[in-house]
Amino acid sequence: MHALQSLHTFALPCQCHQLVTISDGQQLHDIDFSKPFCLLGEGSNTIFVDDFAGTVIRIALRGISIEERDSDWLIDVAAGENWHALVVHLLEKNIAGLENLALIPGTVGAAPVQNIGAYGVELAEFIEYVEGFDIDTKQCVRLDNAQCEFGYRDSVFKHARKGRFVITQVGLSLNKHWQPKLSYAPLQVLRDRQPTAKQVCETVINIRQSKLPDPNVLANAGSFFKNPIVSNEAVAKLKQRFTTMPVYYVDPHQQKIAAGWLIEQLGLKGHQIGDIAVYQHQALVLVNLGQGTSDDLISMIEYIQQHVWRQFSVRLEHEVRLMGQHDEIHIQGVRNE
Repeated sequence: MHALQSLHTFALPCQCHQLVTISDGQQLHDIDFSKPFCLLGEGSNTIFVDDFAGTVIRIALRGISIEERDSDWLIDVAAGENWHALVVHLLEKNIAGLENLALIPGTVGAAPVQNIGAYGVELAEFIEYVEGFDIDTKQCVRLDNAQCEFGYRDSVFKHARKGRFVITQVGLSLNKHWQPKLSYAPLQVLRDRQPTAKQVCETVINIRQSKLPDPNVLANAGSFFKNPIVSNEAVAKLKQRFTTMPVYYVDPHQQKIAAGWLIEQLGLKGHQIGDIAVYQHQALVLVNLGQGTSDDLISMIEYIQQHVWRQFSVRLEHEVRLMGQHDEIHIQGVRNE
């Protein structure tokens, strides 16, 4: 058995049957994928809530190449590269576009699975291709942007290709004609300043550091719940009761509600079950104060989901991947009421 506590940033004391680190894509041909397995980058969006009875496969592929084209830059990045380090590396080379996504933890290979996003920007805007190992055919396959089926915190890697595809490389297209994206309220202070991409990046970093705890200091997995997407009719009803509720346009029929705002309205900042707590400075974040257990975490998730449902009639889904004994599990503390 191999300890997993240091391999995921929420740091619950779990183990796995086998641990393999992939530093060369050819190693993937030697893995028996017929048995339970879990792909892992830096463990910033994964929490092991039980001892895992299979193989944890850590993706540690490295390498970055940059190709200049007529109107954009093509960035080929190995899946094991750190995401934030890539953002900083490109800005140092005066290649902009990813600055709104600065300081998001994790690896480049994990980013398309979640379609990471922040401050009005989603990774899907920049994906040219995702390359990986097809477990069924044992071949290297390249998917274009459309084939990745990106959605809000979603992709084909969570559905049709889940458990059948190992991301090994990502291709990003960054336009040379850069324009800052400052639509989200925290960034609007920059609108009249004609900021550089580096200044936008610094602002994003400062905002994130003021709201989110450093997992090296206080164990956490970042934003824990998805911002729920609801119908315009549901938003209109809620706005009658909660006039200051922040919402964001999704499409002509739906809007997105800030999950952190919902939790904060319930007075749950600092709420604690065992050693699991709602972070005092950002209600969207759950933290492990040191001796947290899986039972406490699951109880906290269900508690928050139930209270948000009772107050707002909105269902919260956890954004963080929870790994059980054999596979990913989903906690839904709200029954069909």
